[in-house]
Amino acid sequence: MKLWPEKPFNPQDRYKDLSSFETEFWKKKPLSELSKAEWELLCDGCGKCCLNKLDIRGRVQFTNARCRFLDEKTCLCKIYEHRFEKVFDCRDIDLKTVLNEPEILPKTCAYRLLTEGKDLPDWHPLITGSADSIHTAGQSLKGRPLISETEVKDYEDHLVDWPDL
Repeated sequence: MKLWPEKPFNPQDRYKDLSSFETEFWKKKPLSELSKAEWELLCDGCGKCCLNKLDIRGRVQFTNARCRFLDEKTCLCKIYEHRFEKVFDCRDIDLKTVLNEPEILPKTCAYRLLTEGKDLPDWHPLITGSADSIHTAGQSLKGRPLISETEVKDYEDHLVDWPDL
């Protein structure tokens, strides 16, 4: 039984028609001036922010334990519109988080890269026009050894040191 039936979502739909957006808007506006739609487009759909993390001696360490609502095939949240209602510790990736806690985001995250003065990588869907480019470039969680957080006994047994985190 689904608590919230989600509308069918095709990740590619976000990139079908970008004509209403300024070309390369991320180069022309600071993150603080982006519209909600522009902000959402910057998310590459890697799924890495949905990995559980530990703070070990003041350093954020990623695990391979994923949120139970992360779809491993698409690397997208199964309950995106209702995630904050259902998951008490789900983090909103907003400007405050990006500026104050960049270490909770992967090194490849567009928000983090732009804050660091870098450009989007060539595999980013806004560059390629394809939502699948994140997966074909090996930059998403797709195909990685993951475990659902519901199966974890000790998170320290699931620490990972992947170079893109």
